[in-house]
Amino acid sequence: MRVLPTALPGVVIVEPRVFEDQRGFLFESYHAARYAAAGLPERFVQDNHSRSLPGALRGLHYQLRRPQGKLIRVVVGAVFDVAVDIRRGSPTFGRWVSVELSAANKRQLYIPPGFAHGYCVPPFPPEASEVEYKCTEYTRRTMSAGSYGTIPRSRSPGP
Repeated sequence: MRVLPTALPGVVIVEPRVFEDQRGFLFESYHAARYAAAGLPERFVQDNHSRSLPGALRGLHYQLRRPQGKLIRVVVGAVFDVAVDIRRGSPTFGRWVSVELSAANKRQLYIPPGFAHGYCVPPFPPEASEVEYKCTEYTRRTMSAGSYGTIPRSRSPGP
């Protein structure tokens, strides 16, 4: 696996090693020891799976008291994924990075605690996307904040 830095320290792209043959492919989507050796968390406490229709916008979500680190990947379709540094006092406060994650590229994005996270599903081709993500803290709805909606097809910044 390769771990690629982004413009925001701590936010990294993970490219797994994919083994392909005539039957299809196989890759490790998570391996605690290997991810720990790469500086990523060994412990995740919750997995989430989300299905979103074309043009859907998810986020930006963040946790106020018990922020979550997230390891995100797409299992169907594609998303335009965004991380925003919302840590007050951080030298990169307010800055953001975006990455295209797709079932085809098999990339993952690790977003550490203290960042807002969101993604949008491109409106074309008209295909729903499914995202799976691991969290370092349990989701507590009363301690979370964010926004949601859809993006008009003519203005979507999707991949």
